[in-house]
Amino acid sequence: MRKPSQRLRREGLNERKVERRRAARKLRQRRAAAGLKNQARPTICHGTSEWKTVEEEKRARQEAVEEQLKIYRAVLPRVIKRFEKIHDPRNPKSIRHKLTVLMLYGILAFVYHMTSRRETNREMTLPMFRQNLQLMFPELESLPHQDTLNRLLARIDVNHIQEALLELIERFIRGKKFLRYLISNCYPIAVDGTQKMVRDWCWEEDCLERQVQCKLADGTVSTRPQYYVYVLEANLAFANGMTIPFMTEFLGYTEGDQQTNKQDCELKAFYRLADRIKERFPRLPVLVLLDGLYPNGPLLKLLRQYRWQYMIVLQDRSLPSVWEEIEGLRKLQTSNFLNRIWGNRKQHFWWVNDIEYWYGEKDRKKQIVHAVICEESWEEVDPESANIIQKHSKHAWLSSEPLSRQNVHERCNLGARHRWGIESNFLVEKRQGYEYEHCFSYNWNAMKGYHFLMRLGHLMNILAQSTELLAKLVIQRGVRGLIRFLRGTCGGPWLDPERIQRVLTSPYQIRLM
Repeated sequence: MRKPSQRLRREGLNERKVERRRAARKLRQRRAAAGLKNQARPTICHGTSEWKTVEEEKRARQEAVEEQLKIYRAVLPRVIKRFEKIHDPRNPKSIRHKLTVLMLYGILAFVYHMTSRRETNREMTLPMFRQNLQLMFPELESLPHQDTLNRLLARIDVNHIQEALLELIERFIRGKKFLRYLISNCYPIAVDGTQKMVRDWCWEEDCLERQVQCKLADGTVSTRPQYYVYVLEANLAFANGMTIPFMTEFLGYTEGDQQTNKQDCELKAFYRLADRIKERFPRLPVLVLLDGLYPNGPLLKLLRQYRWQYMIVLQDRSLPSVWEEIEGLRKLQTSNFLNRIWGNRKQHFWWVNDIEYWYGEKDRKKQIVHAVICEESWEEVDPESANIIQKHSKHAWLSSEPLSRQNVHERCNLGARHRWGIESNFLVEKRQGYEYEHCFSYNWNAMKGYHFLMRLGHLMNILAQSTELLAKLVIQRGVRGLIRFLRGTCGGPWLDPERIQRVLTSPYQIRLM
């Protein structure tokens, strides 16, 4: 029997594709006529190589590595100096690799997107790769085995690694590198939690536990315990899309309430994280960006005590008394609205200031909050019918500061909406080369150490990709493509030692785009 012809199906798909292209062209024309910006969709170049000869490729690889090395050499001396303060518990008579060498080796493993300790051992110790690494980083007197680093991380105070990252960020803050990205003269810090790893057995007492459903052999459904690691992250989330790793708080079973048999949770971890940030940066003006889990009276009181500003997502079913006040005061504050165009979207902001939020036992405690709602609409091409359809969305936030026509765009569009930067950061670290969910060690202390080394490596790559030359390569190849390009260059005989030496001896100042 003959197979049914696919020709008619292919013709129908092609016709639909042509219709969608026509509708998209028509939509772009309508947006241009209405003064709206067409949405830019960055894509990686799909053309052939721009280099025609081996010499051109060699020159391009040399320039890319030099630009990367300039950033790293501007950052690493301070990091290595901080590592030198870490107490080394090993026997001095049996030490073969310095502590700073092991730490630098661990950072570079994440810089070059090594997916595991085994791959690091296999790839970075290749003779050509080792020679180029030692050429670029003279501190690497020798390349150790990853098990050596694992044993060291299990015994030292790994919080010193995170402190090295914080000192680096503090240096950038004092140098006013992020000054043009501030929101209401504050540093926007997005805080959110995410799962790091999960197993069916308890390998450390600090693992969190939960019950999950499972299907038995006889078809019945039961539950079994599952053990996991949960992490609360704080990142600097800027309006230009750049997200900087900042501070990490691990949730642990021992941090819970043993008497009531309650485990540690994200809200409890936030209080610990906030205390650490305030203690480490007591005078830093902060704008905290939080999701809908966080709006509650005690947390708002804490933020007010720290004199931190905030923009917190307000869900429809969250804080009913506040929503009642919003609906009631809206009729009185009729002039609190703003219509504007942002990109390809038409936005209608309306807000209510000076809302009294009562909480606590018998509602005896009070916080003054402000709320803003953004209703926006835009047009899209329906992928099924190829018609231009109207789309709508609604967003609501609690604000620590009164809203006005002068600050609502900055606080909402440039601040609160970029809380999603930390979600994108999780995606990058989990799925795009940094192996966030990989278990580099079953020792709890060593696992945290690898996590902090990963965050340092990610920060170094973010800084390198923000320079002019490497930003162009990111457009051409993508972020992961750029890392593969640099990694392949270090693994081959492409580099000129004399030029690398000139870079090592030349001062360089980081300038972010």
